[in-house]
Amino acid sequence: MLSAESAAAVRATLPAVAGSLDAITARFYDTMLGDRPELLDGLFNRGNQADGGQRRALAASVAGFATALLERPDERPDTILERIAHKHAAVGVTDDQYVVVHKYLFAAIAEELGAALTAEAAAAWDEVYWLMAGALIAREARLYAGAGAEGGDTWRRWEVVRRTPEAPGVVSFTLRPRDGGPLPGARPGQYVSVRVRMPDGVHQLRQYSLSGAPGGRTRRITVKAEPGGPEGAPPAGEVSNLLHDTVEEGTDLTLSAPFGDVRLEDGDGPLVLVSAGIGCTPIAAMLHHLAATGSRRRVLLLHADRSPRAHALREETAELVDGLPGAERIFWYEEGADTGARELPGRMDLDRVDLPAGAEVYMCGPLPFMRSVRTALIGRGVPARSIHYEVFGPDAWLPGA
Repeated sequence: MLSAESAAAVRATLPAVAGSLDAITARFYDTMLGDRPELLDGLFNRGNQADGGQRRALAASVAGFATALLERPDERPDTILERIAHKHAAVGVTDDQYVVVHKYLFAAIAEELGAALTAEAAAAWDEVYWLMAGALIAREARLYAGAGAEGGDTWRRWEVVRRTPEAPGVVSFTLRPRDGGPLPGARPGQYVSVRVRMPDGVHQLRQYSLSGAPGGRTRRITVKAEPGGPEGAPPAGEVSNLLHDTVEEGTDLTLSAPFGDVRLEDGDGPLVLVSAGIGCTPIAAMLHHLAATGSRRRVLLLHADRSPRAHALREETAELVDGLPGAERIFWYEEGADTGARELPGRMDLDRVDLPAGAEVYMCGPLPFMRSVRTALIGRGVPARSIHYEVFGPDAWLPGA
């Protein structure tokens, strides 16, 4: 993968580069978006730019990829690449944009490291970048081909045929293609991008998990309104709030094809489905799929929320679990729990749960919650390779084995 000469140079400079990555990526985004403000119109999430989330995700992916090349030179870091490729495909990244990123990223590296970046080190990191970019371009091409699109254009107009309140601040939108054509294929756990024009004329994209049943003529997303960002900055929840405030039945929305590397795989083995808050949405799609296919797998659904009232899709997911012959559920609520075998007070505590042996685990929720759950699962003997997670937003978490 990485030449021996480049590997030596990357190993020698990785501490310096990793230590400066936050400054490098901040300079990169500030310079690139200052020169190319059009990239904020329909590609980059300005909420993630405002809170630094995109910068941290880029830094984590570059450092993670370089480290993987050094630690496992005969292997491709497919987990990192697959996650990024799906995120890129969901927003329509194109091959030529890697050239733009390269120009500004390497200018930022040179400016931050100065004389510490020798010609040999610069060439080595250039090799790392193009190894990563080339692998991503190839993966994204396959994803676009699978979606029946070229050059990242998977966008279609969809009509909202139903708006359903699910919990305070949470609404589901059921949609069907405006052109009347067939629905794109989707796997339970995947998400779509929604592209909207903001009041200032700039287009913004956000990803929302498909939360409904497979098949049929419609798709469903479930959207939680998010609080605003720091004063003077674009609010983190500007798209979700716009959808809540302006989208009614009959409204058209522009959606991408479904993407996402965390998707339920068919099989006979046991499953543990773990979620908190609005992280219930991809889990709901998985339960719908299990019900639609008549699954007899052992399924354990674990969910944590503030209260029963705040728990979106509560009755729906409970009915789905109760209808599966091998399934059971436990809900935790910080307040208002109806204490019993299926409902417990407080935060999720896996010490009180009988985990099925050999289970595949799928989880979604706030990052601190998933870190805690993953640690507890590994402590209970669940292999890291059997724990699959979905992050809403830029993925700056690359848990090791």
